[in-house]
Amino acid sequence: MRIVVMGTGPFAVPSAEKIRELSHEIALVVTKPLVESAGKRPSAPMLDWAIDHQLPLFQPASINAPDSLQRLRAADAELFFVCDYGQILSHECLACSGMGGINLHGSLLPKHRGAAPVQWSLLAGDRETGVSVIHMTPKLDGGPILATATTPILPDENAAQLEARLAQLGVQATCQAIQILQSWDGVSGIGVPQHAALITKAPRFSKSDGQLDFRLPADVLARLVRALQPWPGTFADLKMGNAKPIRLLIRAARDLDCDLKSISHDIGSVWATSAKQLHLDWPEAGQRLLAVQCSGSLLLVNRLQPAGKREMSADEFLRGHGASENQSFVLSETPSRFAQLFGIHSV
Repeated sequence: MRIVVMGTGPFAVPSAEKIRELSHEIALVVTKPLVESAGKRPSAPMLDWAIDHQLPLFQPASINAPDSLQRLRAADAELFFVCDYGQILSHECLACSGMGGINLHGSLLPKHRGAAPVQWSLLAGDRETGVSVIHMTPKLDGGPILATATTPILPDENAAQLEARLAQLGVQATCQAIQILQSWDGVSGIGVPQHAALITKAPRFSKSDGQLDFRLPADVLARLVRALQPWPGTFADLKMGNAKPIRLLIRAARDLDCDLKSISHDIGSVWATSAKQLHLDWPEAGQRLLAVQCSGSLLLVNRLQPAGKREMSADEFLRGHGASENQSFVLSETPSRFAQLFGIHSV
């Protein structure tokens, strides 16, 4: 088939490469324009892939603008492959190819429609996730499903790790969807409609979402730490006595259930402990952890990064700073928005 590939981030690259390897003709690669920040070139995996393979490249500010539609029509494509692109294609845009477009999405639709499906799968506590390939409509992630692939979410897996696995999982589903369209008559119904009652949303995160609210249960916070790696990351300000609080970027943490009646620490209080002390069978059993009192449970931080410094283990941080009874994380003035999202009332 003659295909236009649309993508910007890394999620699209494995499937785009498979399309190329299968000798489909790539008529055009469409990516978002580069926007430099502080003189630095942003990561652009699909742009780099297109350049490496000397493929025709198009970087419109708006894919639905009249000049963009003219360029797409000139490509004379049978199909658009869209993944991790960053713009919504209008009906007029989709009509620029013979069979419209297919979109590879990083969730089991209709769950987690939107820009951050991998992150929301983790944050929701899903035990499994996967990828879906849909026949596109102008409605965001709303087209009929052509192919899916499923995988369990691994313990302690963060968003970056899960997204890399899903990108590889998407290759087979993309090929399956293309095969379905190759035998389609272009008129009859195709794919499985999405069940409206099962729709959940996966909107983008902002930097402020990374501030940990220790009034929430530790299991929610542990999922948030995993979901927001590497961006925007999670953070909290550690107050040590009368000194100015230190901002710590929390890179890895786990939750530990405990009996609320046995807790005497204030919410946000910090002290040193270890997996061995807590009788936990963890690989880092001999290393100290930062224990943080949350709502009825403990968050055990094992990797962190003081602002402006390198990432380190909690044990390494404690060797330099120690942990005493008068240390605690600063609580935000207002509860986290995740309290409302998950139906949890901060205490």
